[in-house]
Amino acid sequence: MSRPAILIHSRFLSGRLGGWTPGARRIYSPDDLANGVTAEMRDSVEVIMSGGEALPITLVEALPHLRLVACFSTGYAGIDLAHLRTRGIALTTAAGVNAHDVADHALALLLAGWHGIPAADARVRTGGWRDGVAPRRSLRGRRVGIVGLGRIGMAIARRLAAHELEVRWWGPREKPDAGLARMPDLLALADWADILVVASRAVPDNAGQIDATVLSALGSDGMLVNVSRGFLIDEDALVAALRARTIGGAALDVFVDEPTDPARWRDLNNVVLTPHLAGFTREAGDAMIGQLKTNVARYLADAPLLSPVTDSA
Repeated sequence: MSRPAILIHSRFLSGRLGGWTPGARRIYSPDDLANGVTAEMRDSVEVIMSGGEALPITLVEALPHLRLVACFSTGYAGIDLAHLRTRGIALTTAAGVNAHDVADHALALLLAGWHGIPAADARVRTGGWRDGVAPRRSLRGRRVGIVGLGRIGMAIARRLAAHELEVRWWGPREKPDAGLARMPDLLALADWADILVVASRAVPDNAGQIDATVLSALGSDGMLVNVSRGFLIDEDALVAALRARTIGGAALDVFVDEPTDPARWRDLNNVVLTPHLAGFTREAGDAMIGQLKTNVARYLADAPLLSPVTDSA
């Protein structure tokens, strides 16, 4: 029986796979797909390698033998998992690969925002000093709510413990072994917390979960940190709350539209921004490519996949 073929859907991936030869019948590039699915592709492609960008349902439907979508990223909001399920197509991701890096960045954002580091840096660089600066609130003993207690959420929680912070969480499923108190719902978590950290799954069901009601519950002294995906927050509501000071501040690595419009944030001095680089380390990039290759190689060898997306993930 002939080996299955692979279709690389992402141009981002094309230049990062080197001379990788997994033993497939053929590896099709994005250029091969430029004029549509050929008869040979239709009859042979069983694997799509995705960078995490939108994957058209029409492409999935044009490949009757497709059995695996192997995604380079941890997020897969552009991939219709429910539709893949109807076809019996597995989805793998880079889940777990860069959790420690993302958690480190979440803590950096939290500390920078809470302690006003960017503003203090700018003051020194422009000849200012401490005159007129109000003393900040101590971080010690504050309450941090984590939205989503997966690998990243747990890594964040472990780091927060070193800062003598009380941590609780909320997510849709119980986690008896977490060792942290789970709040009854997201609104209760926001109302309890001084700082709310968003680490929930970047799936369509979670879109807009941090809305005006949640921000209001967090309150005028509260701080929001997001290292998951921008679409999890109602960004218009957040900007309005920051401008009206009905929320104390925010620290964001991700945005609804990326790159984000700088004018949207220019006059807001109560927000810290970074350009979606929480998991962007050299080591994580290499590991994500490695996990992608491993998942494809395991499929071709009829072995268990390394990081399949499951309903309980």
